[in-house]
Amino acid sequence: MAIHIRRREFIVALGSAATWPLAALAQQAERMRRIGLLLAAYTQADREGQTRIAAFLDTLHRLRWTDGRNIQIDYRWAGGDTDRGYSFAKELVRSAPDVIVVNGYPALAELHRLTSTISIVFTQVSDPVGSGLVAGLARPGGNVTGMSVQMAEQEGKRLELLKKLLPNFSRLAVLSNPTNPYCAIAVGEARRGAAALNLQFEVVEASDAPSLEAAFLSLSRIRPDAVLVVADPFLAGERVRIADQMIKEKLPSIYSYHEHVRAGGLMTYTTNYYDVFRRQGLFIDKIFKGAKPGDLPVQQPTKFELMLNLKTAKALGLTIPPTLLAIADEVIE
Repeated sequence: MAIHIRRREFIVALGSAATWPLAALAQQAERMRRIGLLLAAYTQADREGQTRIAAFLDTLHRLRWTDGRNIQIDYRWAGGDTDRGYSFAKELVRSAPDVIVVNGYPALAELHRLTSTISIVFTQVSDPVGSGLVAGLARPGGNVTGMSVQMAEQEGKRLELLKKLLPNFSRLAVLSNPTNPYCAIAVGEARRGAAALNLQFEVVEASDAPSLEAAFLSLSRIRPDAVLVVADPFLAGERVRIADQMIKEKLPSIYSYHEHVRAGGLMTYTTNYYDVFRRQGLFIDKIFKGAKPGDLPVQQPTKFELMLNLKTAKALGLTIPPTLLAIADEVIE
């Protein structure tokens, strides 16, 4: 009888042991995952930022990742302040989340410098290979991957659109941030586009509030036919001030972000950022399921949009040609 009891206990114990891997997997699947979310160009009050985050969260929810249930999101809103973005990057790395999601090159570069072990997913970065952030688009290597938004490559297209709007367009000024390495890439692309259209070319730089005021004075003195504002978190954070100055000086302007035009800028031709943020959720899902960032190819956008602000055009005394209106994806009236 004693032998029989021990044999039964052994069978029960063996059966229980067989369930250990399944129990461990279930426990692992349900553990709380932590995401650090660094929004370099937005404040918490920005409607554009909130809408894009909603697209990101919607994708996660569809993939069964819900904030407060099996993921915890730690938000950081830098609002275009580069120094604040650097500070937030340090905070997030110290907190050691499972993955950090970041938009904007300066904050991404700081994260890349600070950690080689935490998974990083980026967006709104134009040339991650040239910037040394990934080894290649198909196989990034390391701990970084994400969405390359091809903003710099579109500078020539933006100038062509300005030419359609302004038949006598001959002199261009580019507003750039000299502290952002990406901006040097964008300025180079704009210079090539300007040369193809035989445009005179001037660069005006700003990296903080005082230098932006000095840049406005330079634009007033230069009197270009139009201004190209390149993609940069600081310049995006100052979008209302920039748009107001462009209208005051009667300067047509084109941008890389939708929010510039919603703030009163004239026009933009750029990536569909809602689609970009939505697709970021796919990276997170794959990483949480065991994929390494270095094995996930950097993706590129497939949708580009032209947005026009007719109210601003009227304030500038411009009439938008029907050919431009016909191809616009969104018109603000």
